[in-house]
Amino acid sequence: MRIKLLAAALAGAGLVAALPAQAATEIQWWHSMTGANDERVNNIANKFNASQSEYKVVPVFKGGYADSMSAAIAAYRAKNPPDIVQVFEVGTATMMAAKSAIKPVYQVMHEAGEKFDPKAYIPAVASYYSDERGRMISLPFNSSTTVLFYNKDAFKKAGLDPNKPPKTWEELAEDAAKIKAANAAPCAFTTSWQSWVQLESSSAWHNVPFATLDNGFGGMGAKLEFNNPVMVKHIELLGQMAKDGRFTYVGRTTEGDSKFYSDNGCAMNTESSASYGNTKKNAKFEFGISELPYHEGVKGAPQNTIIGGASLWVFSGKPKSHYKGIAKFFTFLSSPEIQAEWHQGTGYVPITKAAYELTQKQGFYEKNPGTDIAVQQLLLKNPTKASKGVRLGNLPQIRNIIDEELESVWTGKKSAKAALDEAVKRGDEELRKFQRANSGK
Repeated sequence: MRIKLLAAALAGAGLVAALPAQAATEIQWWHSMTGANDERVNNIANKFNASQSEYKVVPVFKGGYADSMSAAIAAYRAKNPPDIVQVFEVGTATMMAAKSAIKPVYQVMHEAGEKFDPKAYIPAVASYYSDERGRMISLPFNSSTTVLFYNKDAFKKAGLDPNKPPKTWEELAEDAAKIKAANAAPCAFTTSWQSWVQLESSSAWHNVPFATLDNGFGGMGAKLEFNNPVMVKHIELLGQMAKDGRFTYVGRTTEGDSKFYSDNGCAMNTESSASYGNTKKNAKFEFGISELPYHEGVKGAPQNTIIGGASLWVFSGKPKSHYKGIAKFFTFLSSPEIQAEWHQGTGYVPITKAAYELTQKQGFYEKNPGTDIAVQQLLLKNPTKASKGVRLGNLPQIRNIIDEELESVWTGKKSAKAALDEAVKRGDEELRKFQRANSGK
């Protein structure tokens, strides 16, 4: 009793220090966002941290997509992985094969008691990161799709209607010829990410399979089949355009983006919708955004395009308190307000229907025409087995093979059929390597 009275007296006199506040549980988030998007990632984390006091999300830039994925896997093997890692879409099959290392998002959300409905997400986005039972394994974050950017000023110089971009590849080829003949731009057409745009996404857009077993979603025994008549016809047309100067190839990744908005740019470019921010910042001309072209006469086309970008993966082996924090952060990250802000600032698509509807309500699409094209393409039709994406092991290596073979078409060294046949043959060898390494077969 005397001790209690003494303690009370000392506390009243201010002589007993207050107990320190309980430290927030720290959630490590490794990512690959650079420049303005790095700042946006930090801003999202800061907003979440300010919204509550139990958890603190700490974003850490770990280099490019391949670098951050390799670093996270190495950290897991060293038994010290981050809580969350951002992985590009072509790494999905690799991450899913590492089952013991990953705690599926649907499980994280369920165990934490967080409201989580996969149907709230845009179907073409959700299906890519879900298993065969429709359960979401990783959380979509920065998703984009393929669109056509075009220079309205160049269209006017060529006598084309700047408000009528080409809807089909046949129309694009004709427009490119007029632009070249009128010398309306230094080059008529180019592309970024040629494997993703011209084969992976174009296959989905035409509802033809890129690979067997539902483009790899059905298992590791998939075989490539993008050497089908529709894709051969498509690459043949681009090869003809490269030969007569209507198509200028400038590189395997984002080189087409800067070529489009540069002073000696191309009048048209098929690229990622996420290049909108950079294009708006750098283009000194009026530009428009339109749907990815399709080929006339292909049954079911256009279907829907597929996503690029990355998702967030959760590592296993963390304390229960971490998973509760991760679940709360994912709920925050998926909220309409945060997703709408992210979408409007970056050009990535909103991952939920509510964020898309909020952006519409806020009048963003009216003020920035064409920025809703990407979402409309993804929502055009419910994804089919051929159009929900490509989930294949060693896909980065397969893309390198495709790039090499397509370059042989652009330079006239191979026919479209020969190049695609060889890409399928070499790519299948990569699939079997992945299968042997991950299934023992």
